[in-house]
Amino acid sequence: MLLRLLVPRLVAIALLAAAFMVLTVVVSLGWLAGPDHDVLIYMSGLWHESLHPLFQGIALLGGIELSSLLMAGLVAFLIWKGYRADAWVGIAFVAAEVFEIFYKTNLPHPAPSAKVAHADGPSLSMLLEPSTGPANSFPSGHMLRTVLVYGLLAFVIRRLAPWPWARALALPLAVVVIVVVAFDRLYLDVHWESDVLGGLLLGAITMVSATVWLDRPRRAEN
Repeated sequence: MLLRLLVPRLVAIALLAAAFMVLTVVVSLGWLAGPDHDVLIYMSGLWHESLHPLFQGIALLGGIELSSLLMAGLVAFLIWKGYRADAWVGIAFVAAEVFEIFYKTNLPHPAPSAKVAHADGPSLSMLLEPSTGPANSFPSGHMLRTVLVYGLLAFVIRRLAPWPWARALALPLAVVVIVVVAFDRLYLDVHWESDVLGGLLLGAITMVSATVWLDRPRRAEN
């Protein structure tokens, strides 16, 4: 019965993976260059210097530092509660980062020029970026981590939180964080819209896959 309930998620993973593959091909062929530039120009027109610190702060929500801490905290919580096998869900975070590095290493897709991009939130990941020329930016790591980590947190809170208000707010708050970080990536002009969409899809793939592991069929004695 439980396996039957997981079928929609398995189908969703397949569809998301297909969409991500198509998007990767489209991006590699440069077919989204026009829409990407149109969105960048539009977002540049919305720029207000006074809001810069706010959006730098928002960027921290999807930064490698905070997202790693939140994921480590989730793993530690599952172990503490006795869900030791479930704690292996942390592998999803590692896998997501491996995929991000793989695509950014192998798919030529330079980020918006430093002449138009605004300073991002402080992050150790900046130390890994090349000092000459824009780095490849597909998919957005901030978007990938935001969808995966906050989506998983919402999933676990809805299942295990003893407070009804926490269970009710978990998913809406996760959606708000995801939308805000997506806007942040575009508002700071540090990513193209195709990068954000790629991070969203890849994050969704890993997040849904992680929930399949958490809801896997258990042996009767467990």
